[in-house]
Amino acid sequence: MQYLLQLRSAFAELSLPEALRLGTTLFPGAVCFSTSLGQEDQVLTDIIARSGLPVRLFTLDTGRLFEETYATYERTVARYKLPIDVFFPKAEAVQELAARQGVNGFYESVAQRQACCGVRKVEPLARALRGARVWITGLRAEQNDHRKSISVVEWDADRELYKINPLLHWSYEEVLAHLRQYNVPYNPLHDQGFLSIGCAPCTRAVEPGEEARAGRWWWEQSHKECGLHLQR
Repeated sequence: MQYLLQLRSAFAELSLPEALRLGTTLFPGAVCFSTSLGQEDQVLTDIIARSGLPVRLFTLDTGRLFEETYATYERTVARYKLPIDVFFPKAEAVQELAARQGVNGFYESVAQRQACCGVRKVEPLARALRGARVWITGLRAEQNDHRKSISVVEWDADRELYKINPLLHWSYEEVLAHLRQYNVPYNPLHDQGFLSIGCAPCTRAVEPGEEARAGRWWWEQSHKECGLHLQR
């Protein structure tokens, strides 16, 4: 509780880089940032790199990402000269999933889609977070109703770590302004209406007036989370 209050106070009183630096001071060598290489995460990568913060960066490769996402990964590593660890799903688990519900079985039901996300995202995330005490994310409240209910700093009881969402109250316009100001590389699909980018078979462009994550699992009426940011 003491650290939770310290971190919440820091994000209320300090600049974003200063608040993140406090987190790395409180938990040396145990702060990580999960990047999906989307616009929000590119902002945080830029801030971490320019501030020289000792934060471990990682990303999840589900095996079904857009080619543009892989290109963004390469451009980002080249630009910032920072390692971004890549975590893949377990091959045996993917084979078992495909045998059980087919290669594209996620289209058939919410349960089958969540099973796919579990194998390709949730389990690799658990491995990526091993040893971490602080997990930084690029979540924003504007993205959907679920994210309006979370806090900038939370205690994730399931994973037993502090979860920090530094951009939670940023607007999309603020994200774009930062990308322009610092010439941050970003996925070109964003310019084609893809506000939230995940696996290629599960992502479409967003129509005018739709929320940012409407293009994810568009065939479902709700459930616009894959499980990474839902407490069990």
